[in-house]
Amino acid sequence: MVEWRRHLHRHPELSFLEYRTSAMIADLLEEWGLEVRRGVAGTGVVAKLTGGMPGRAIALRADIDALPIHDAKDCSYRSSVPGVMHACGHDGHTAQLLAVARYYSLHREETAGTRVFLFQPGEEVLPGGAIRMIEDGALDGVDAIYGVHLWSPLPYGMAATRPGPFMATPDEFEIQISGRGGHGGLPHESMDALVTGASLVVALQTIVSRNVNPLDSAVLSIGQFASGTANNVIAESCRLSGTVRSFNKEMRDVVRRRMEEMVRHTCEMYGCGYEFRYFEGYPTVVNDEREAQRVLRIIAEQLPETAAGPCERIMAGEDFSYYLERKPGCFFFVGAGNAEGTSAPHHHPAFDLDERAMLHAARLLIAIADDSAADKG
Repeated sequence: MVEWRRHLHRHPELSFLEYRTSAMIADLLEEWGLEVRRGVAGTGVVAKLTGGMPGRAIALRADIDALPIHDAKDCSYRSSVPGVMHACGHDGHTAQLLAVARYYSLHREETAGTRVFLFQPGEEVLPGGAIRMIEDGALDGVDAIYGVHLWSPLPYGMAATRPGPFMATPDEFEIQISGRGGHGGLPHESMDALVTGASLVVALQTIVSRNVNPLDSAVLSIGQFASGTANNVIAESCRLSGTVRSFNKEMRDVVRRRMEEMVRHTCEMYGCGYEFRYFEGYPTVVNDEREAQRVLRIIAEQLPETAAGPCERIMAGEDFSYYLERKPGCFFFVGAGNAEGTSAPHHHPAFDLDERAMLHAARLLIAIADDSAADKG
């Protein structure tokens, strides 16, 4: 697993451009005697293994794409592609699912049911690769599906999940403000788009604090603000963009409606025009109650030192949600962070993971799949 993961880390590929990655995956799976489909959802791979004993069909998924981030680590497996790196652990996800597939290829006769391995492209960009995998038949004949994310905020040796809503809906938005530029010494002759944007940043922060029930959860974050060309010029345009995170449609609708109202009224107040674009992201990751309890039980069996009770919800998003809308299953985290808490966060130029976590993830996937395949309901 370490060898595969480091090879992928040195040779990352962006979403839906994972040609060498998927070729490597498919070549290995075919070498091990699995039934392989290439080109699923463009650059995805689906492999199937039929066991020697009766049982259910269980799907296991890994995402394979990298991010447009420059690798700032100083290590032997640093990315060789400028501006592209595996900054979220997808290289580890791919390596550990390859290991699981290899295990089953060596234990085919004592395997109950069918294993379907989904190597999915494009998790990092909307609309995501999961929905295209499903459209290409990746879930046909599947009874249940499971996925795991190596998670650096969680220390090595831990694993976590919860029934019901687990990961948020990650929406995105863009606001383009148009004013009238002018001389910095004659502001009365202008309509200042920068001041309008700054006021809007402050106003938008009140949506969650004053419109959302404190017992519910939502996040509105502005990540980009671009305006102005010189220190003595009134800006004629301003662009803001950010993300909205929530766990249900009602909350999403409240935040979106209030955003539209605040953008309109703030721009009108300052005499500026505007364009507001809102992009709905992946659905909320909602784990099946029964399958989440199965995963929690197996975590407790496999990692007895882990407190295997339900964990807190998290505001990150995942397109694994599409699979869970169609099949019962569970998505869970395996701790891949430094025990001292010094790990760089996901999507950071210095991101890395504790590679020992891949063994925990692989063992858990095998145990979960075996338990689920033998389930007679």
